[in-house]
Amino acid sequence: MPSLIDIRRRIRSVKNTQQITKAMKMVSAAKLRRAQDRTIAARPYSTLLRKVLGNVAAAVAGDEHAAENPLLARRAEQRRRQRPGGRV
Repeated sequence: MPSLIDIRRRIRSVKNTQQITKAMKMVSAAKLRRAQDRTIAARPYSTLLRKVLGNVAAAVAGDEHAAENPLLARRAEQRRRQRPGGRV
């Protein structure tokens, strides 16, 4: 049977682990909230970009000279090398 000191040490250890877990949950909740806010803030831009690209696609579909424009030419996809840390 563990001694009283061992039991107290174990209780203290469990409390410390609970504090650390609670802090980690708070940090992850804050990060998630920030990511959600950024996503919601980007919605107007994505909507406008979708409309602009739709208009460009509609204009190109009716123009036979559109293929001559270098900005509208189809190109091969280029893979970018991933840097350490997840940045491109």
